Amino acid sequence: MRKLLKAFAIAALGAALLFSRTGYFLVRPGSAEDLSRIVTVEQKAGADAGSFYLVTVTQQSASPMLLFFGLLDPIVDVRQRSRVVPPGMDLKEYRKLMVRWMEESQNLAKVIALRELGYEVPITSDGVEVVQVEKNSLAEGILFPGDIITAVDGKTVYLTNELMDIVQSRPVGETVRLQVLRNGEEREVTVPTTSHTELPGKAAIRVLIKTLNWQPVLPFQIEIEVGEISGPSAGLMFVLEILNQLDPRDLTGGYKIAGTGTINLSRKIGPIGGVRQKVRAAEEERADYFLVPLENYEEAKTAVRSITLVPVGTLDDALRFLSNLEKR
Repeated sequence: MRKLLKAFAIAALGAALLFSRTGYFLVRPGSAEDLSRIVTVEQKAGADAGSFYLVTVTQQSASPMLLFFGLLDPIVDVRQRSRVVPPGMDLKEYRKLMVRWMEESQNLAKVIALRELGYEVPITSDGVEVVQVEKNSLAEGILFPGDIITAVDGKTVYLTNELMDIVQSRPVGETVRLQVLRNGEEREVTVPTTSHTELPGKAAIRVLIKTLNWQPVLPFQIEIEVGEISGPSAGLMFVLEILNQLDPRDLTGGYKIAGTGTINLSRKIGPIGGVRQKVRAAEEERADYFLVPLENYEEAKTAVRSITLVPVGTLDDALRFLSNLEKR
């Protein structure tokens, strides 16, 4: 009987170490995905010798055992759950929000790429909706879920990307004026900024937001099928793949070019999370170059073993690099 109890205790301990949760996530290198298999442009100009790749990370809830090994692995980041999933939001809601941000990054990429080629691409939306005010945000009691933000400091905003770009351009601690539609009434509120939870040094108002009812009016069909990949960080690479398919030239120069970075209507490339893991995912694919947002460059360098990093701050930086590539 004693042996049986001992075996049961050992089994229970093993199960706890393997399957219980710790309140931490592990961020590991994910995959590098060939964008020519994901993006389909109706008026494709021709085949290319090289490829553009989007890169992903894998986020995994950590059991005690996984947490132990994660802490020992230099390429794995350990993050508190509260720094990944906002307090008060369950994992399912968070994933839905990430899917919405992915959809928005795709629409933005279509607009930016087509405008780069001279097409008129009108966009409309009903504004930027507040989904949740984060706990301890300075916006508590000022903004509420369901508020629709239509302007920042007098400038009309249609997209979450536009709002975030304006806020992040301010010094931390500075206030922003927001035009808000609440219960059918327009009002102006002032919100102090604080530091961004994932990007120290960047200003934020710490609210979760989504664009409300927007679609670009495209001159022809562009399909992007990403499966379960979510989040906004593939924006730059979507733009480059769309341009490459529409341009009779091969923008890749015959190389395998991976990269990451959000992009806004002003063509500015924004920082992302998990850059070290994305560099490693690109190296596993044997990519030649990795396009990295300027603000992630120093961190990305710490993960490089073989790939060549190309820091870029705008779409023009990326296109300039590609145009100067020696063709294979």
